[in-house]
Amino acid sequence: MGHGHKPPVPPAGGGDDGRGGGDVPNYGARLRRARLGLICAIATVCMVFISLTSAYIVRQGLPTFDGASNSYVRDWGRVDLPWLLLAINTAILLVSSVTMEFARRNSARQAALAPVKSIPGVSLGDEKSFPWLGITILLGMAFLAGQWLAWSELHARGFYVNTNPNSSFVFLLTIAHAVHLAGGMIALLWAGSTSLLHRPVESRRIVVDVAAWYWHFMGVLWIYVFGLLAFAR
Repeated sequence: MGHGHKPPVPPAGGGDDGRGGGDVPNYGARLRRARLGLICAIATVCMVFISLTSAYIVRQGLPTFDGASNSYVRDWGRVDLPWLLLAINTAILLVSSVTMEFARRNSARQAALAPVKSIPGVSLGDEKSFPWLGITILLGMAFLAGQWLAWSELHARGFYVNTNPNSSFVFLLTIAHAVHLAGGMIALLWAGSTSLLHRPVESRRIVVDVAAWYWHFMGVLWIYVFGLLAFAR
């Protein structure tokens, strides 16, 4: 008789189902899937703002028919934007993107050191981590508050959503961005809550990583909206 046949050993990575060998989660697979979902979400948001941009540019040069004069007139109008306040809001959002990147890198470093810290007898010392994520959340709230002040300033200057087509698009673009950024704020709050819930450091890394890249995208998107309002008037 020959040697007994040994059963095949399953791969250590556990495939790509999000779990490793046995009951050990495959955080690498989870991170890849989370990033893929983020890409799909960003693509959807891009399509929304591309559509708004197309409508903004087309409507800007499109005359409307005036029944009183029985002729076509340009009713685009003007909007006196609070540029200084918008510039301050832009700076706040850019700084928050920097702090968010520090939070992402800190989370990735902690996840990389987690296996070493789990080895009995190995100590890396007590590390004091700076609250980058908390600062980012505060800056995000400051940006939204600044946008609210900008809308209030527009009202004080006599510009509302229905004042003219130009003001309608100004409010539509800025509010649409604020709504999507508020979604990013929810993701940041969830990322911060993972520490309070004592989730595994690898799991926290996934939440912080996805939230960080979405936050960077929000910063780039706002610069685009700011530039559009500045140069496509």
